[in-house]
Amino acid sequence: MSMHTHNDDQMACPSCDQLYDMSGLGHRQQARCGSCNHLLAIYRKHAYAHVVAFSISGLIFFVMACRYPFMSFKSSGMESIMTLPQAITQIKGEGMWDLAILVACFILIIPALVMVLTGALGISLLAGWRNYWAKDVAKLIFHLQVWSMVEVFFIGVLVSLFKIAHMATVGIGIAFWSYAAFAIFFTLTLSNLDTFYTWKRLEELEP
Repeated sequence: MSMHTHNDDQMACPSCDQLYDMSGLGHRQQARCGSCNHLLAIYRKHAYAHVVAFSISGLIFFVMACRYPFMSFKSSGMESIMTLPQAITQIKGEGMWDLAILVACFILIIPALVMVLTGALGISLLAGWRNYWAKDVAKLIFHLQVWSMVEVFFIGVLVSLFKIAHMATVGIGIAFWSYAAFAIFFTLTLSNLDTFYTWKRLEELEP
């Protein structure tokens, strides 16, 4: 959704509609509403260069997370090695199609799509291209990011490790650390794509 802006450097608080001048922010400074304490914006120098670098790095780790073993379990002389796609396939094999679809969407499909779109938008904004699709992509990114469960999934995996550690010998694979790195770069990418300054830049480049 587009931010409620007035002129070039003014915006209205999304919560209480109080109007603020955003022109005086320095690097890493944030603006909050004086009435409701809503976070309005965080200004970062070279934000779009960071968005591009973080999104590309995150996608590299995402591919590694899907390609290599995530975990291995050894118990009673038997060992099982699992990748993330195999875990989803196993859930589907248990007859839980709906759960398999949800897991695939929230931890793989949506996060990967957000990173691809954010990288494309970052390149467009960094290069100053006047793309007709940029606003629609920005809207989609800001909508989809709330449906990503990257951090929630990883925390859930860590909790599960403690629960099953006494039942089997658990091995951590390359994909585990790759997904952890992906989660970090995912967070860094979106934190550098500030909503107010993104829409301001898009309006400046509007064809």
